[in-house]
Amino acid sequence: MSKTMHDLGLDVHKETIAVAIAPAGDTEVRNYGIIGGTLDALDKLIRKLQHPEVELRFVYEAGPCGYVIYRHLKKRKLHGQVVAPSLIPKKASDRVKTDRRDAAQWARLFRAGELTAIYVPDESDEAVRDLVRARYAAVIDQRKARQRLKGFLLRLGFRYSGKTSWNDAHQR
Repeated sequence: MSKTMHDLGLDVHKETIAVAIAPAGDTEVRNYGIIGGTLDALDKLIRKLQHPEVELRFVYEAGPCGYVIYRHLKKRKLHGQVVAPSLIPKKASDRVKTDRRDAAQWARLFRAGELTAIYVPDESDEAVRDLVRARYAAVIDQRKARQRLKGFLLRLGFRYSGKTSWNDAHQR
């Protein structure tokens, strides 16, 4: 006996998740509503919708909330995909963005096979990526702070005549 698939589009934010369901065999996408932005709220939704003859498939847009939901679904042996915002097809006339509309659009496009999933890094890869990004941001911040300090010292009339900035002689 084959399972029927229900595709769920999630519009994930820090405090809420908008949910839309594209049930198998139904042409309409139904807005389920807004649930809390916690994994407990997602588990409650899964318990409510899960049946032995139904396979739930989830899709959501990559964003600042990270890959926590994807990993949570994977641990529960549920199908989930994360899609890059740039890979979501959009009509030129589709300028109004709401959580409900986005969730419904993703459920519809997911069911039609129009969405391309991205690679979700494991936790150690993501940690390295975060470290590299943090270091890069710190280097940029340091460069900007040095430029501000040099400008400030120039306005006060302090000029460094040496060749290399930020060595021991320059700092003295």
